[in-house]
Amino acid sequence: MAAILTNGLTKRYGSLEALSGLSISVEEGESFCLLGPNGSGKTTTIGILTGSLSATAGKAVVMGVDVAADPIGVKRKIGIVPEMEYPPSFLTVREYLDLVCSLRKVDDPRPKIDRWIQFFGLEDKENVLCKDLSKGTKKKVMLSAAFVHDPKLLFLDEPFLDLDPIVQRKTREYLRSYVKEGGTIFLSTHILEIAEKLCDRVGILYNGRLIASGKLAELKRSKESLEDVFMRLVVEAA
Repeated sequence: MAAILTNGLTKRYGSLEALSGLSISVEEGESFCLLGPNGSGKTTTIGILTGSLSATAGKAVVMGVDVAADPIGVKRKIGIVPEMEYPPSFLTVREYLDLVCSLRKVDDPRPKIDRWIQFFGLEDKENVLCKDLSKGTKKKVMLSAAFVHDPKLLFLDEPFLDLDPIVQRKTREYLRSYVKEGGTIFLSTHILEIAEKLCDRVGILYNGRLIASGKLAELKRSKESLEDVFMRLVVEAA
């Protein structure tokens, strides 16, 4: 069953077409990575699929829910880590995670919150206001908020940004186990090494258009890395 299905998804801002006719399918239990240069439409795609942006044309269905018809219903079923969003400055770490659990209607939230505070080593930060946290710690809090309600689908926009290599590796290992247990990941990142290690399939956007999609083995030529594939396809599309 498709966790994500889009048909002709398009987004225009006046005369600018940020996304043009995107049609993709991501199956449940799959890790899919959307790649592309800055301004190619990756964040716009995630915004539409998570109900934060309205498409100009086309259709998107996420976890069986029509995103345009029921964006709130979609948000209830997913976890989201936006690229540039941070937790509310006026809440402590624990207060923010408590709020997320309340909005997600999580039963018995304390053990779930404790799990992620311990996972990301936030024990000495849990009662600190989010405005006083470093960028890396804020990203750990945002990841905790995405994971805390055990969603079946994660949308991750540059989730490794601001994380040190140790936390990147630990998070990557968790995401691998999450997919093995049936979870689905839709990831956007500029860190091609992480995408190559983590993703089953990739899609490459350029100027709002999908120029390639498939398993890494299908896209690679002899001895190519994902970086080689990316550079070749973007140059060919330019």
